[in-house]
Amino acid sequence: MLHAAAAAAILALAAPEGEAATPAAAAVAAAGGVISYDQAFFAAAGPANAFEMVQRLPGFAFDGGDSVRGFEGAAGNVLIDGKRPITKTDDLEEILRRLPASAVARVELIRGGAPGIDMQGKAVLANVIRKEGGGFRGLVALSNNHIYDGRDAQGVRLEASGGAGGRSWEASARWGEGIDDGAGEGPRTRLDRFGSPLKLAAMDSEGNGETGTLTGAYETPALGGTLRINGRLYQDLYDYDEVETVSLPAADVERGHDGDDTRETELGLRFSRPLTPRANLELIGLFQTGEEIYGATYAKSGYSEAFNLDRDTGESIVRTVFSYRHSPALSFEAGAEGAFNQLESKTRYVKQGAPVALPAANVQVEEKRGEVFAKAVWRPRPTWTLEAGLREEGSSVTSEGDVALEKTLYFLKPRLAVTWAPDAKTQVRARVERTVGQLDFDDFVADSSLSSGVVTAGNPDLSPESAWVIEAAVERRFWTKGAIVATVRHSELTDVVDRAPVFGANGVFDAPANIGEGTKDELILNLTLPFDPIGLKGAQLQAEATWRSSEVTDPTTGEGREISDLRPMEWEAHFTHDLPQWRTTWGVDAFGGWRETSYRFDQVYDVKLKTYVRPFIEWKPQPDLSVRLELPNVTERGLRKTRTVYEGPRDANPIAYVDDRDYQFGRMYYLRVRKTFGG
Repeated sequence: MLHAAAAAAILALAAPEGEAATPAAAAVAAAGGVISYDQAFFAAAGPANAFEMVQRLPGFAFDGGDSVRGFEGAAGNVLIDGKRPITKTDDLEEILRRLPASAVARVELIRGGAPGIDMQGKAVLANVIRKEGGGFRGLVALSNNHIYDGRDAQGVRLEASGGAGGRSWEASARWGEGIDDGAGEGPRTRLDRFGSPLKLAAMDSEGNGETGTLTGAYETPALGGTLRINGRLYQDLYDYDEVETVSLPAADVERGHDGDDTRETELGLRFSRPLTPRANLELIGLFQTGEEIYGATYAKSGYSEAFNLDRDTGESIVRTVFSYRHSPALSFEAGAEGAFNQLESKTRYVKQGAPVALPAANVQVEEKRGEVFAKAVWRPRPTWTLEAGLREEGSSVTSEGDVALEKTLYFLKPRLAVTWAPDAKTQVRARVERTVGQLDFDDFVADSSLSSGVVTAGNPDLSPESAWVIEAAVERRFWTKGAIVATVRHSELTDVVDRAPVFGANGVFDAPANIGEGTKDELILNLTLPFDPIGLKGAQLQAEATWRSSEVTDPTTGEGREISDLRPMEWEAHFTHDLPQWRTTWGVDAFGGWRETSYRFDQVYDVKLKTYVRPFIEWKPQPDLSVRLELPNVTERGLRKTRTVYEGPRDANPIAYVDDRDYQFGRMYYLRVRKTFGG
């Protein structure tokens, strides 16, 4: 209630009584909640691509989408020409970065729904509208990130696009080295329940990665409509080493190593054709494969462990959508989606040279999933918008290997959203919806983190988490470019996926499991604050904060607790100051610290990350050339991992010890030079 009262007070302060409506606000009302931002709006910032334009939208927080199976539930909150990109493995941010700003005619902010637009379950969408034609455009970018300990991570980005006569193409190649700032140096302490030290050590860890990506797309008229084909190849290599120099109870050296090789391929197809001036048909095909090879080792004097994972995944999706716009105020959409998913995973765990059997260590899983849906958007009056939808989902999951099972699941998913705009600057949104999560194949198979002493069993016999969600939001716009949005959301959860003990031939293991019902409440505040009215022209603050509270019944203790790995608070803030007379933009990005806690049957695992601050300055000596300097992690934030381990299940045993690792990571110095070509 305190958060809600604070939000109401902020909204009241943001819009003084009697403030005159601006021309931009009047245009919002006329367009029924759709605000259009043309190139002139972004000119002072000089963005290079569509993502940098989207970041400047007042009252908008970018959402890259979810990593789930199927096409419908994986959507982000940005469209391109009114359509979702036909991809799941390609990051939405990267797609927008590959779209040059010079190729963008305008960006529309769609708030609360609009006839003819599939909101993908989002309350607010950004729609990037491309220009027609435009000829060849290209980009070359080189970067280097210098780390406090002397390491350097280079990156190269090459992009090109073009087209004529209704045809267009694009291609990109990206290679880069990455540094894991969750590693570092620091102390490790292990204390018994009375606070006496059991172990003291000095840690030195390093995480390094290398990624390569190739993408391409081609769009052409075909069969009276438009055909778009896109593809992606991706590889990610990651290597983590940790050395601990132990001083207590006896001098020793402990070594841990993790190595991961991930490869992905994807092919997407979309055919769209108008059937009549009001009706349109869209066909989508999406095919992807993934392969992961992971290995971890841990060793100290007289002791060793090793864990290996080899996993192959595949997904094929076919989707058809028929849309009909009855009038400017009423539109309908109906369609169906079918998907086939498969997983084959093999794991091996060896302790002291002897294999240890894990539950669900080697499994083959197949899922056949289908969904039919219908939705309508109606604007009975210019100030009201109603969106109603109904989905029916069915899936069949079979598992072979260590766990043999077969089950069929059906879910009905209704949705109703209402938007009211009492005046040109205010919008009130409400939503009631039943959501159903996707089963995570990662939960189906065994996994490990040997350096932290945790081995997790798999569990293919999971049901997807579902929820009834009630949401209300109030948006108020002020000072032409300013906006504040307060959102309150309550979720009644069923079949919560969390952690529970499973009993195997070699003892008790922790595993993902359905633990019953629960609740989750969220308050989200989003602020765009321009400083022009107070004399600091070209300066702007964008900030977002989310507070969460949740409750489930712990399967081990029978007592109430929060949901595992659900962060109680997250926030970020971005200050930018455009100085077009000097062809410069400077600012500071801050990402707030957070905590997440995992509750296992015999331990509680806390991870705390401190606040990350990144000042930057970007200079454009020429319109097609930019130089950017950043100081990532200028505050030298650290990462802390604390395990409270019990002598057995937490309901009946005392604490055995508390293990604390405090990783410290220093500053970085990032430099990027970017050159663009063409118009």
